[in-house]
Amino acid sequence: MTPDRPVEPESRDKRRKLSGKRYEKELRRLHIELVEMQEWVKATGEKIVVIFEGRDTAGKGGAIQAVREALNPRQCRVVALSKPTEAEQTQWYFQRYIPHLPSAGEIVLFDRSWYNRAGVEKVMGYAAPEQVSAFLAQAPLFEKQLVEDGILLFKYWLGTDQTEQEER
Repeated sequence: MTPDRPVEPESRDKRRKLSGKRYEKELRRLHIELVEMQEWVKATGEKIVVIFEGRDTAGKGGAIQAVREALNPRQCRVVALSKPTEAEQTQWYFQRYIPHLPSAGEIVLFDRSWYNRAGVEKVMGYAAPEQVSAFLAQAPLFEKQLVEDGILLFKYWLGTDQTEQEER
């Protein structure tokens, strides 16, 4: 696995789980790394956005909680926007996300994000085909602007197959 080559779903063993003791040990180690990273973000004034996307029951909430529980809430917050209000529906689509972007020294975890337009909103019929097309053209430009402004942007897709989704 590298940044340009993520783990393919078929390449992982779905049944492989860490034992409780090993899981707790690894979680503690990763929490220490997260705290060190947060201290670095605060000291350097970096701005971080982490997007968690995925199907329902894929584990987004659990992953976010595992990250959040180690971090200081004064420098890390979670954003989970509900469906757009009537006023927001008349605005530029990305406008509702801008107030939630991080300031210097802050980490923002998005529990779903602007990608709802191409996923949930498209599938449920909340977005017209031309709105989805506009989104697909604008999203890379929007994200480019974020990165050019100094935001470190990380995007994660948590997947699960239909059988596992139904079991959960």
